[in-house]
Amino acid sequence: ESQMSGKWPGGFIKKTAPTVVGPVDGEGGSASGIWTLDQAADYEQRGLWPMPTLSRELYAWGKNNVGQIGDGTTTDRSSPVQVGGITWSTVRGPMYGQHVLATKTDGTLWAWGVNGYGQLGNSNTTSYSSPIQVGALTTWSKMTGANQSSAAIKTDGTLWTWGYNGYGILGNGNVLPLSSPGQVGTLTTWSDVSMGGHNTIATKTDGTLWGWGRNAAGALGQGNIIAYSSPVQIGALTTWLQASAGYTCTLAIKTDGTLWAWGNNNQGELGDGTTTARSSPVQVGALTTWLTVSAGLYSTYATKTDGTLWAWGWNNNGQIGNGAQGTNISSPVQVGALTTWSHPVGGYQFTLATKTDGTLWGWGQTSSGQLGNGIGGAPILSPVQIGALTTWKSTGISRSRKSGYGITQG
Repeated sequence: ESQMSGKWPGGFIKKTAPTVVGPVDGEGGSASGIWTLDQAADYEQRGLWPMPTLSRELYAWGKNNVGQIGDGTTTDRSSPVQVGGITWSTVRGPMYGQHVLATKTDGTLWAWGVNGYGQLGNSNTTSYSSPIQVGALTTWSKMTGANQSSAAIKTDGTLWTWGYNGYGILGNGNVLPLSSPGQVGTLTTWSDVSMGGHNTIATKTDGTLWGWGRNAAGALGQGNIIAYSSPVQIGALTTWLQASAGYTCTLAIKTDGTLWAWGNNNQGELGDGTTTARSSPVQVGALTTWLTVSAGLYSTYATKTDGTLWAWGWNNNGQIGNGAQGTNISSPVQVGALTTWSHPVGGYQFTLATKTDGTLWGWGQTSSGQLGNGIGGAPILSPVQIGALTTWKSTGISRSRKSGYGITQG
């Protein structure tokens, strides 16, 4: 029997038949065995041939008094400076904290900044001004941070927390701090997690919504103000899509495109037209076109399916982006008239957002260079572009208390 093949010319059927793993999102993949030029060209035309892996550079700017920029110094930066290499995947910083978490494309987890409660997860309380790896695992997926706490989900759906544990924000049934990641229960069905002031909100793969930690003004949606040190379900619905924990409130979107809010509302951050706290979810308006939501420090930002950007809440430094300063907004107002916004991030009196063209924009407080536009001083009341790049990842931007972070791709 011939060992040659008409289908695989020049190759041995039993040993060197060509195989291919196609790219994911237009990059990566691999090919093995012996291929003809025609075969390779056919797979390339169909988008199944391996593609180069794009570089992903991490940039940071703003306040750097405890090394939260990650460039090895404690010097403030009013314009973006590169941190580390070219394989960063995601970055997250707490709105009120001074530490940062980031993953690389190989699934490793890294951290830097202040570490007084072990929030960097490396088994000590020493602060670092450059990224250090958290353990040796390559299975980290999504992460978040609070003032002095951290949380992350692995690719197996398990949830892990560490750092400060006041009010039970770590969700492990006690209030003792952890200086390295500890698992929350044994479930493998966690899909996303968000930390606020001292509260944590998380979704599961079955569409249920859960919360724990501090419950000031009803931020956990339980109809009370009792703190919980273990996860408690918020209602009984299985239609929650995305949730964002604010400093003492929570905003969430359902699969039907409706927007809901609960918790503290002193600055109008819930968006229901009042300043009344809500201890159970209340709907924000009647629209079914909400796409993403991000809770900042007493301010909230959201996009709709038509690409418009909306904001409400505290506006003492122009962080709403509507050209005004000082007047709080208790119902959603549109930021400009553009329909090209993709991902807003609310911070500590400032805001970052990307557009669908890959540009990065900021507005609000700029006293520490946190807008990355090379200047500081007076607040900026409407969106201004940060640099001229068009390669910012829509989900690769974040902030800590007075610093900004972004990942470029390509």
